[in-house]
Amino acid sequence: MELVVVDIGGTHARFARAEVDAGRVISLGEAVTLKTADHASFQLAWQEFERLSGTPLPGAVAIAVAGPVGGEIIKFTNNPWIIRPALIPERLGADAYIVVNDFAAVAHAVAQAGPEHFIHLTGPDVSLPSHGTISVVGPGTGLGVAQLWKNGATYHVQPTEGGHMDFAPLDRIEDAVLARLRGRHNRVSVERVVAGPGIVDIYETLAALENRAIAARTDKELWTLGASGEDSLASLAIDRFCLSLGSVAGDLALAHGAAALVMAGGLGLRIKDTLVRSGFAARFTAKGRFEGLMAALPVKLITHPQPGLFGAAAAFAQAHAA
Repeated sequence: MELVVVDIGGTHARFARAEVDAGRVISLGEAVTLKTADHASFQLAWQEFERLSGTPLPGAVAIAVAGPVGGEIIKFTNNPWIIRPALIPERLGADAYIVVNDFAAVAHAVAQAGPEHFIHLTGPDVSLPSHGTISVVGPGTGLGVAQLWKNGATYHVQPTEGGHMDFAPLDRIEDAVLARLRGRHNRVSVERVVAGPGIVDIYETLAALENRAIAARTDKELWTLGASGEDSLASLAIDRFCLSLGSVAGDLALAHGAAALVMAGGLGLRIKDTLVRSGFAARFTAKGRFEGLMAALPVKLITHPQPGLFGAAAAFAQAHAA
């Protein structure tokens, strides 16, 4: 069965054709990326993708959206689009459809992607288990968290809001980061620290501890400066980010009773070499009496170029397997 898959964020919407059969993704076509700001509505962007395709679109669609998917209306934080799922057949000519959270789609991608789409980060260098729970964690603009439960050839994805659990500092530097964030937030969640924008508060905390005057930097600037080594304090902030991410990832895997953990997201790919060299692994396993248990968990990074689109296709394939 052929369908259109869509991955909608605040800035971009990605479209592709996919083919599914018997609950699995058979193929994923080349992605077309459109800027949401260039189109007044999702329907108009859909029509532009059809024009670029040069042929009529199939009557099935899977849509991954960056936000909650329940309710009659889906709104987006950073663009004016609105999707009314009940109107998809009428507006898009698609009688078969599914709308999923974007990180749930990533978990579906983890479930169906081949081993060539994963690289090893830490723990035993073995394949992902075919049975049990896999924690899926993705630092990006926020911190995406999902559970993937596998039972041989079958699986189930459970989206979560694990990125909003409380941040627990483990040393005086993280104490200082938490104190800084509490100046603006009554409650500090983990995604305030271990999502992309969190690098700013880590950087500024380190500067304050060193009594160093710094220029104001955006998170994008700091990731670039730190990765290149051009700014040594930014590089140190990335190292500290990896430490905190290891702690959070380990907490999530422990809470989920996971047999493995998969990191996802563009930020994970960007810092993969730093993750391997940093204290991420030590923090991941540093869970007291459960250190041996944690050390036995494989930790992978998914490298699929379009996990949102592939995962949306996988979610549709699973929902329409019959």
